[in-house]
Amino acid sequence: MAMTVGRGIAAGLAGTLVMTAFQKLIEMPLTGRSDSHAPADFAEKILPVQPSSDQGRTRLNYVTHFALGTMWGAAYGVAAHSGLRGQKAVAGVFGVVYSGDILLNTALGLYKPWTWSGRDWAIDVIDKLVQAQATGAVFDHVLEPSAR
Repeated sequence: MAMTVGRGIAAGLAGTLVMTAFQKLIEMPLTGRSDSHAPADFAEKILPVQPSSDQGRTRLNYVTHFALGTMWGAAYGVAAHSGLRGQKAVAGVFGVVYSGDILLNTALGLYKPWTWSGRDWAIDVIDKLVQAQATGAVFDHVLEPSAR
């Protein structure tokens, strides 16, 4: 189990890198959306950290962004260990982790999803689905292809 979850964490890092590239190179130029600081907001809410500069906040944002991505990967590793792979695993992990993300951030007062437009929802879901798909692809085809 530990090895499978470890591979999931590595896949989650890779999936987050893919999502970040997608956001910066495709989604944000198309939508005109500026950078999100939601990961930094989350870290500042749950940890005793308060960056003293914009550069420090940007670093915190990226560290938290990638740390959260490893959790998506760990969840994929647990699903894989349970025998789920491919689109079934991606769908299951996405449903659980994305719902948890929305619920936790809403409970912390960081998200107000009832105020989001359809466009806001689409951007959020698509960006995170890119991450989930990339995590599953890296796990299944690069890190543990023989188990498929």
